[in-house]
Amino acid sequence: MDTIRIDDPEDPRVAPYLDIRERDVVGRQGRFIAEGKVVLNVLLNGSRFQAESVLVLENRLAGLEEVFDKAPLRVPVYVAGREVMDRIAGFPIHRGILAVGEKGTPLQVDDILRTLPQKALIVVAVGIANHDNLGAIFRNAAAFGADAVFIDPTCCDPLYRKAIRVSVGAALKVPFAAAPDPASLAADLTACGFKSFALSPSGVTDIRDVEPGEKTALYLGTEGEGLPAPLLARMQTLRINMAKGFDSVNVAAASAIALHHFSANDR
Repeated sequence: MDTIRIDDPEDPRVAPYLDIRERDVVGRQGRFIAEGKVVLNVLLNGSRFQAESVLVLENRLAGLEEVFDKAPLRVPVYVAGREVMDRIAGFPIHRGILAVGEKGTPLQVDDILRTLPQKALIVVAVGIANHDNLGAIFRNAAAFGADAVFIDPTCCDPLYRKAIRVSVGAALKVPFAAAPDPASLAADLTACGFKSFALSPSGVTDIRDVEPGEKTALYLGTEGEGLPAPLLARMQTLRINMAKGFDSVNVAAASAIALHHFSANDR
């Protein structure tokens, strides 16, 4: 592992890491920030995204040797002391491990549909604007073997730093694509043999009464408002029964319950 010492926070080689929180908001022109050891390992060893460089706090370097040794490609590894790294990032970086990745060319819905296995489980997220919730949905999708996640235009970016961190890197592993019109996507999925289910606290059917099928699409809506009425009207609605006097669980928790139910034991 070859490292490059950084002693000046204005060194142009680490410019992509400057003022991380501000640039989380304004965007990074085709790049994203990965944070933490687990996420770094996913980025360096995955095939979907390419790492551009890594910035590490000097006292965290020793614990990353195995991660770098397993990585198929070598990227610049910048090392800095605490004061310099905090000045680069613009706030104290407690994890001390950052990487810049390249978003590359986005996948399209048709690209993913063509490559799905015969037995497939996918998630369709509609209006998930909270990065914690979207990151958790990706984590659950990976944990229960979902083959893809589709997001509508009102969802937040799965490659936002916090979403990637909450997903523990799953946002870099699970294929995803933007679906401009969830209703049109539902029609396309039906044509491809999918059975689509909409999760809602007011769903007609208890999720436990539905048997997993060969091809399943789970539609998840935003907190509070839930899925739009036109979507609910065109597919079977499922509820997760609660204890008396309680309405619902967080959408991330609901996704875990639903994905566990519909994931086959042999996936």
